Amino acid sequence: MTRPCLLASLVLLCVSACPPEIFSAEKPNIVMVFIDDMGWSDLSCFNGKATETENIDRLAAEGIRFNKFYVMSPICSPSRTALTTGQYPQRWRITSYLNNRKSNRERGVAQWLNPKAPVLARELQRAGYATGHFGKWHMGGQRDVADAPPITDYGFDQSLTNFEGMGPKLLPLTLTPESKEPGRIWEKAVILGEPVTWMQRSEITGGFVSAALEFINEAQQDENPFFINVCPDDVHSPFFPPVDQWGDGGKRTLYYSVLDAMDRQLGPLFDRIRDDPALRDQTLIVLCSDNGHEDGAGSSDPLRGAKTWLYEGGIRSPLIVWGPGLVEKGAAGTKNDESILCTLDLNRSFYAMAGIEPAKGVTLDGENLTDTFLGHSKQGRNAPIFWRRPPDRPGFGHGAQEDNPDLAVRDGKWKFLINYDGSDPQLYDLNVDASESKNLAKDHPEVVNRLSKAITAWNSPLPVDAGDPGFKVAKPRP
Repeated sequence: MTRPCLLASLVLLCVSACPPEIFSAEKPNIVMVFIDDMGWSDLSCFNGKATETENIDRLAAEGIRFNKFYVMSPICSPSRTALTTGQYPQRWRITSYLNNRKSNRERGVAQWLNPKAPVLARELQRAGYATGHFGKWHMGGQRDVADAPPITDYGFDQSLTNFEGMGPKLLPLTLTPESKEPGRIWEKAVILGEPVTWMQRSEITGGFVSAALEFINEAQQDENPFFINVCPDDVHSPFFPPVDQWGDGGKRTLYYSVLDAMDRQLGPLFDRIRDDPALRDQTLIVLCSDNGHEDGAGSSDPLRGAKTWLYEGGIRSPLIVWGPGLVEKGAAGTKNDESILCTLDLNRSFYAMAGIEPAKGVTLDGENLTDTFLGHSKQGRNAPIFWRRPPDRPGFGHGAQEDNPDLAVRDGKWKFLINYDGSDPQLYDLNVDASESKNLAKDHPEVVNRLSKAITAWNSPLPVDAGDPGFKVAKPRP
């Protein structure tokens, strides 16, 4: 077997580096399940009421749920860049979703992730892991950007993606109760790499899972550890659930029907690993969302905001870590309400769990919190977490007729948001006000002053984008 096959064990290893006496697994398999546009409270194991996500719920019942876990952007491409690189996505000029070439340039966004960026998969590959990416990429190769590097240039032996990545892909056929025959969307994505397989939009998660399972089987035959990403298109719009699950056809109904179908299609991946003793005790599955729900579709109750917003509903994600042979025995089925963690820490902890170090000269922005991810500790991140809003999402839309603050930081119990020009400072005590409803900025000027300086110190050295008043559009290359 070739190394590409090893990626099928997509259980994202959401842990920090444990001491050898606690974390003893040698080169564990890691499976990262990164869902698209799912709200913080959409899963029934996170108090969702609209549908029963039975397979994910079972994963949670056998693993650990984390309630204070954050992604690094409220929109897809930068969120994925942070998880992939372990660095703030602003470093790489990926601050909103990657679009066509003209739009990217006008917003100050890179055309693709620089292959020189640190990528966990590349370091794992060098350490003997089989590495694979199955699902959405969206870090280069979309719309008319057909000269982006293939996914395999980032350290993946094998890839299968959608219309937002270079290389082999699954493209969607659409079907509604009124359709006489299936339709096609994203047809032009064929220019981004072949072979192309057309399949029902409602079944594409299953297509990615099938490819991951083949990869796992080959990796196991070769006795190689594996690292895989499983990144469904779901539950991103447009919503095309199975035709028998359309119900009233409303946006919310369709969204939860897609969530239900996705959960069922992920089941075989979880079962394959759970039912094989050789995999069960050596594999870590990590599941979360890339950002909050689309307004009007999912839910992040009681959090404020949704996708594209720097309020909690846009950046806080449900996180599940599963691994019967790796997670602290007494922690299985528990919920961690204390530890403040983010995808940067997840990335750094994967290095530690695999027993490797970042490439020479690379400084990651995450902290090694393996003990916490595996249930041995409740220690959270020490450094603050910073965010910058996507440059094309200034607010007054996407479900909220108000300003979307330019910058945000969480430091301990405090969440602080402010605009570039210093206007509209907002301070919330998230320990008692997770819904960000009571602005305490006037009551704690010392905290406002400290966090204002911290945000400025973080943001100032980073490349600017079109959200910054000082941004100027670069002239296109001849």
